[in-house]
Amino acid sequence: MQDFKNVGAWQKAHALVLSVYRETQTMPREEVFGITTQLRRGATNVVTRIAEGCGRSSDVEFAGDLRRAVASSNELEYLMLLTRDLGYWESELCEQLTENTIEVRKMILGILRKL
Repeated sequence: MQDFKNVGAWQKAHALVLSVYRETQTMPREEVFGITTQLRRGATNVVTRIAEGCGRSSDVEFAGDLRRAVASSNELEYLMLLTRDLGYWESELCEQLTENTIEVRKMILGILRKL
């Protein structure tokens, strides 16, 4: 068991959540219960699964939460591409957020390799 706030992947994922929330504030009103919610949930799932895993009593349980965080990051990456393709986000913004998502995923996979 460890303090999730000290985990680099959690720190980077938390920054990503804040960015996603900030950027989704400009989404069309009709998407409030659609892609806006999905983007926020996807980003939040990544960071909360890391935090949840840090509270587990075994590496096996921790690894399970990390694998789910990786899956959530894949979902988030797709949702960002969809948002770009629908014209809600500029390509540059989508590219930056996607790069951040990929970096978080790589960090999580690094932790999994160490386990």
